[in-house]
Amino acid sequence: MKIVRVVDLSHEISAETQVYPGDPVPKLQVHSTIAKDGFNLLSLEMGSQTGTHVDAPFHFDDSTPKIDELPLELFFGVARVIRVPGLNPRTPITWPMISSQVENLAGAHIVLFHTGWSEYFGTEAYFNHPYLTAEACQELLNLGITVFGVDAINIDETPDETHSGVGFPVHHLIAKASGVISENLTNLSAIDFENPIVSLLPIKLQAADGAPVRAVAMQIET
Repeated sequence: MKIVRVVDLSHEISAETQVYPGDPVPKLQVHSTIAKDGFNLLSLEMGSQTGTHVDAPFHFDDSTPKIDELPLELFFGVARVIRVPGLNPRTPITWPMISSQVENLAGAHIVLFHTGWSEYFGTEAYFNHPYLTAEACQELLNLGITVFGVDAINIDETPDETHSGVGFPVHHLIAKASGVISENLTNLSAIDFENPIVSLLPIKLQAADGAPVRAVAMQIET
């Protein structure tokens, strides 16, 4: 077995990284330098959901596992990319729209939704992303999917002054099933090969609701 290619699916984290409304703004400051201290060291301050990250079930349900309590096998494995590009802002992604793309999920427990919305990262338009419906989510859960990824800031609709949302139903469904969600993915169009091996391994934060990840997709030859 040989790793032929590794595709980076992660946004860079900086002081300018866009965050969910109300979340902590990341702060990166030089703490030590070679000139002053003999080594370089960075001081970091950010939220658990900063940049490309995963949500533990605990993010929306106190009775479910936290990020450091989940098996690592959950965050790694064969994935399927569900492609729904060109959607209008705030379009619901329904089961009829995607059912033909999930006819063969054998060996996969991860699905990644490629909407193309990551091109708006850093702008106000990024909050007006398409979102998965509860019905489509439940159908995928019924098929054995336990990890859901999306190239947007939220797998549910993001509320604003004119869109109240409906209480994050997809987050609640996945939490109830002890699954995980990865948000703020990018570069999903670069996965142009079948059966990518995807890694969404999170930082091991104690008792956390989620954690940043360096998400990658690997092309494997046997």
